[in-house]
Amino acid sequence: MAAKLILSMDGAVIKEYPLNKERMTIGRKPHNDIAIDNLAVSGEHAAIVTILHDSFLEDLDSTNGLEVNGAPTKKHFLQNNDVIGIGKYKLKYINDQVTQSSPADFEKTMVLKAPVKQPAPAAPGAAGKPAEAPAFSQTQANVAKPAAAAAETTGKLEAMQPAAQAAAGPIAVVQVLTGANAGKELELVKNLTTLGKPGVQVAVLTRRPHGYFITHVEGANHPTVNGTQLSDQPHQLNDHDVIELAGVKMEFYYKG
Repeated sequence: MAAKLILSMDGAVIKEYPLNKERMTIGRKPHNDIAIDNLAVSGEHAAIVTILHDSFLEDLDSTNGLEVNGAPTKKHFLQNNDVIGIGKYKLKYINDQVTQSSPADFEKTMVLKAPVKQPAPAAPGAAGKPAEAPAFSQTQANVAKPAAAAAETTGKLEAMQPAAQAAAGPIAVVQVLTGANAGKELELVKNLTTLGKPGVQVAVLTRRPHGYFITHVEGANHPTVNGTQLSDQPHQLNDHDVIELAGVKMEFYYKG
């Protein structure tokens, strides 16, 4: 049985929505999967990404924000009976499936940043040298502290404390091949790792018992693996696959 959201207002149930797609949007405009015609709701207010039995919620830079169980949040790993608040409306998350994940699995995020414009002319002798683009950064989305979840660290790929490895199986690594941060690596120790540039192209890497999968989440263009464009369905990654996402190439491989 798929997880679902139950929409209500003032305690009265309006409609139920099964989470039967990898990505569903919530907003005022009619093209959303969950359309709420109210001025307190942004045109595209939030998105819910569902991988197997796990779902996580993300604010799409809405005007009035989101609450989960009464606390403001930007990103939240949904758990059974969580209540999402959007204005006067409530969306109750129901999921009776057993999951092996936890909110901590959504802590690690890798973000591809846009090139930074140089404000001043280049120094003598550096004419024609392209501006270095901090193409990669890494942020922590801490579900326990929503304010920290919104903060981004730019300019470089920062080292993070290794997480406890609860899942069995070998750990994989993503290594940047192109751009200013070529050579930087990220260990995929979490069950969910997001890659990309929000608003342009975003994908989710999921660690499952039988391997790692990449799923397109956001953007008109889908990522490519070994030069082949992905579909909307999860794609299993093989050792030394080359992913291209938001103009940056990276290699996926298992640690030896």
